[in-house]
Amino acid sequence: MSDAPWLVIGLGNPGPEHAGTRHNAGRMVVERLADDLNAGALRRERRLNASVATAVATDTAGPHRMLLAEPGSYMNLSGGPVAALVGYYHVRPDHLIVVHDDLDLPFGTLRLKRGGGHGGHNGLRDIIAALKTPDFLRVRVGIDRPHTRQPVADYVLRPFTTVERRELPMLVSDAADAVQAIALDGLEAAQRRVHAPRS
Repeated sequence: MSDAPWLVIGLGNPGPEHAGTRHNAGRMVVERLADDLNAGALRRERRLNASVATAVATDTAGPHRMLLAEPGSYMNLSGGPVAALVGYYHVRPDHLIVVHDDLDLPFGTLRLKRGGGHGGHNGLRDIIAALKTPDFLRVRVGIDRPHTRQPVADYVLRPFTTVERRELPMLVSDAADAVQAIALDGLEAAQRRVHAPRS
């Protein structure tokens, strides 16, 4: 098994009242990944202020250990739990994958990247400040911007629309597959696959 574990963080807000909201797209992906990899339910780790599950993804090169986690804090305070997880599990920035919602992408779009700014996303802003580096991997899950004058802060905390909910399972599944592709094949190969135009 590879010595360097992958740490996959699903961003969102805790509590059942936030479970189906746009801002929790990252958590949805990590929970789907836990199902896909038979990792079981994420377990609360109080000392880390996070919920964690251990999974193994396997390819021809062998097994790769993956730590799936959700911060126990609210989105804007994600940095503390992420820094605690990175320190506790000795994870390098190039093995940290943060999955998050993205207003700048149309709903249903996925983009993979390494580094860059926070783009106004307060969860990313706090993680970058806590880690003192932006050089981790991101899986950006497009949720689109509001098409009305609804404030963005309200929009991201609202549930997906009925139409969006019909497409949401495929989006979450594709994002979970993208995380595995990064871990198994590398970022560039995963980008070629995920960013390719659909026929």
